This record gives sequence, C-alpha cells and structure tokens, in this order.
Amino acid sequence: MHRADLIAGDKAFGRLCSHREMSKFASVLLLLLAALLEAGGDWLVRKGIHTLAWQRAGWFALGAVVLFVYGWTVNRPPWNFGELLGLYVVFFFLAAQFIAVVLLKEPLRGPVVAGGLLIMSGGLVIFLSK
Repeated sequence: MHRADLIAGDKAFGRLCSHREMSKFASVLLLLLAALLEAGGDWLVRKGIHTLAWQRAGWFALGAVVLFVYGWTVNRPPWNFGELLGLYVVFFFLAAQFIAVVLLKEPLRGPVVAGGLLIMSGGLVIFLSK
C-alpha cells in the first residue's frame, strides 16, 4: 500500500469520525468493531500461550497486530469515550462470550448469563440516556 493510499484512507476515516458528522449508528458500528478486535486479539494471544513453542511467535505477533488495530479504532474518533463506554462493555461482553462458547468450547453458565444481563442493562441505560 502506498503512502498516498494510507493518507487518503485516514482522511476518509477522519471525515467519518468528526464530531459534526459521526452519527450514532457509525459510533455503534465502530464500538462493535473495536470490541470484536479486542476480544479477538485476546483470543489470539491466548491461543499463542496454549500452543506449541515454535508456533507462539506467530500467534503473539498476530494478536499484537489485532490489538493495535483495536487501540487505533477505539481511540481515533474524537468521541467522548466515557459516554460510550457502557455500550462498549456490552459489545465486549458479547464478543468474549461468543469466543468462549464457539472457539474455546466453554459452557455458558447461569451466573455468566445473569451477570451479562446486568452488564447489558447497565450499558443500555448509559447509552440511551443521551
């Protein structure tokens, strides 16, 4: 990818993320993407920890790249992250549970569901209070 392409892409993302132009829908999509990247990056690092020694560096490097992209995604927009944090926590919880159940084959237990309902309720209260 050429430098001009990167600059053009960053300018387009910047237009999407300006305070005047960023819609609630765009904010929600970016938060969802960030939560998927964070939970996915964590899973990749975990996979690296629990794999053969010669494969670890690859999993760790891939996890580091995904976690960097998460950090950039969540910090690039000029939003008030504290106001959106409730919804982000909901998305992260859902992404983490999806990974736990589907990829790690962990059972979904009652206390996790009960706690998750509280997380989702609180996140929606914060998000919808605007």
